[in-house]
Amino acid sequence: MFSKPLRFIIFTPMKKIFFLTIIFLFTQFSAQEKILFWPKGEMPNSKILTSKTKKKKELAELKEPELFAFLPPLKERKQMSVIIIPGGGYSKLTYDEGAFQIAKWLNTLGISAFVLNYRLPTCTDLIQKETAPLQDIQAALKFIRKNADQWEISPTSVGVIGTSAGGHLAAMVSNISTDYTELKGDWETISNIPDFAVLLCPVIDFGEFAHTGSRKSLLGENVSVEKINEYSMQNRVTEKTPPTALFHAQNDTAVPAMNSILYFEAMTKHKVKGALFIFPEGGHRFSITNKNELNENWKNLCADWLKSIDNQNKQ
Repeated sequence: MFSKPLRFIIFTPMKKIFFLTIIFLFTQFSAQEKILFWPKGEMPNSKILTSKTKKKKELAELKEPELFAFLPPLKERKQMSVIIIPGGGYSKLTYDEGAFQIAKWLNTLGISAFVLNYRLPTCTDLIQKETAPLQDIQAALKFIRKNADQWEISPTSVGVIGTSAGGHLAAMVSNISTDYTELKGDWETISNIPDFAVLLCPVIDFGEFAHTGSRKSLLGENVSVEKINEYSMQNRVTEKTPPTALFHAQNDTAVPAMNSILYFEAMTKHKVKGALFIFPEGGHRFSITNKNELNENWKNLCADWLKSIDNQNKQ
């Protein structure tokens, strides 16, 4: 691992103070804050919380969704922020793989990022499994807008980035205006729709071009045609859909590129502003480090698109 012999460093008091200061600053810059965003006891769709006889042991074992906050330094911080929705086929979450890296990359652009750890349909505590992920992202959007002043960001410039099945959830929250959070009071006045969206190799269609694993995890085995159409997000696009950029690889065998094409086609039909980028190679992956030189350019395209959205919001 080391090309040269190890050297021992003897710290004088001044050197020790300097060294500890550097460690402290690095820790402060790279640390993430973990946030429970549902108001205490108000998370809906939970068997434990809705039970009339709540047991302390069950309450202690209840796993609530959370946000991991990645914040750039204040002097570099823009008004824009993004919630990153990780994928995993609605059966697991890959936030500790690609989502954290995307968050750190966004910080280099001055954009605050919040990685969402949401409830999966497979959770045994759920009453209605297909609703829980949408409830969590809607509540997260409301929470960030409600507390925007705390992070010195704008409540009117909060977007979402979704990867794979997380892209499906990002498309859902972009197009389903019904508020499923059941939050009352001043929460009701806060929008649950993102201001913009970026979808990376997203699951969109639950029919012909479906990722069957995502569909099965969210809706179960035997799904009606009506349910398939309802959860195929290209069918939910309207003129109120927020501006959206889509990135996909033509050789993606897990989630065919037709998913992004169908969504963009619906956007075009309804005159929704956006962009579609399809790369010839890359498979089912858009990460911060790509082996393919052409795919590596997705970050520049995405950064430029986000900058154009930011500029529009300032007008």
